[in-house]
Amino acid sequence: MVIVAGTPGSGKTAVLIHALKRLIERGLNPSVVKIDCLYTDDDKKFAKIGVPTQVGLSMDMCPDHYAIYNLEDMISWADENESDFLVVETAGLCHRCAPYTMNCLGVCVIDATSGPNTPLKVGPFLSTADIAVITKGDMISQAEREIFRERVLEVNPQCKIIEANGLSGQGCVELGEEMLKSKEVALGKEKLRHSAPLAVCTLCVGETKVNKKYHRGILRRIDGFQSYKGE
Repeated sequence: MVIVAGTPGSGKTAVLIHALKRLIERGLNPSVVKIDCLYTDDDKKFAKIGVPTQVGLSMDMCPDHYAIYNLEDMISWADENESDFLVVETAGLCHRCAPYTMNCLGVCVIDATSGPNTPLKVGPFLSTADIAVITKGDMISQAEREIFRERVLEVNPQCKIIEANGLSGQGCVELGEEMLKSKEVALGKEKLRHSAPLAVCTLCVGETKVNKKYHRGILRRIDGFQSYKGE
């Protein structure tokens, strides 16, 4: 199982399509589950290369909570397709996402044009990844690329860095080769590598009043103090 996360617009789908072509060339049968919030037509892009694709729209639920909750069904669906690989592309929107399980191959796709400090601002979807795929490096200078690379290694010294281009496919073959080395996953023994973002508060279930007295759950003040308020 390969779980791919990253910032919006970083090129996750484009990079994945090139990498999946590599798996297909090797005679393997991958399946893709695309998780997004409100809308996606990426399933049509995967269909063009002959990869079975299932779409999951999380709507009001955190996309990573949604993906984790539905992981068992995704694996069952991939088994029904007699797939060798299940690839889950998840919409990591809050920069605190932690979608990877212990034995999956965790791939973070991150956009080099998003600024040199972006790797320091994002959370476990970079710091716990096995592979960091840096895209759009051709749009910045060599010095900026080197700084961005160093920032990624500051956050995750153990990750393998692949510089890729989602348009030309450069670097994506290398990602495909890494995917071939991924472990087999048994769902009954799987755990998350890092705790998922908190989603226990009245705002999460529809409260619209902004006054503090209406809020319950796990709450963090602007000074950093965190508490639980409720039954």
